[in-house]
Amino acid sequence: MTVKGFETHDHAHCIASSLEVAEEACRQSGAQLTPIRRRVLEILLQKHSAMGAYEVLDQLRSEGKGSQPPVAYRALDFLVSNGFAHKIERLNAFVACAHPGEQHAPCFLICRDCSTVAETPGKPVANVVSKSASELGFVVEKVSIEAVGLCPSCQDSAA
Repeated sequence: MTVKGFETHDHAHCIASSLEVAEEACRQSGAQLTPIRRRVLEILLQKHSAMGAYEVLDQLRSEGKGSQPPVAYRALDFLVSNGFAHKIERLNAFVACAHPGEQHAPCFLICRDCSTVAETPGKPVANVVSKSASELGFVVEKVSIEAVGLCPSCQDSAA
């Protein structure tokens, strides 16, 4: 798994391939990628920054696709529970998964200036946390790693 979020890439291909993976995963599992769920995933994929549920709802509302918070929250819950999006706890916001369809323990790098979020492998850190916890008799069920700093673009702007 590689870092995704700060590098220059073919964003249209990024969106299309993530949607393909989500559609295929839903076909295989029998989950329903409804038009609203698909649109919410598209909205998240359009940005590499975290979006709050109300930002997603505002976009849906402007498109005439829903105006009540449960519409956005249900779609986001579905996307997170199926591995197509992640919740960034620190921001109480959501970001599309950069590696949908892969089992992984991501680490999120959050730019404090532009709110861009990059997803990078977090498994080595998660392993250290799990090992330390097991020494205390604790069983880790989930690790969420979020680091805040400056992305390359914001570092260049500050210089």
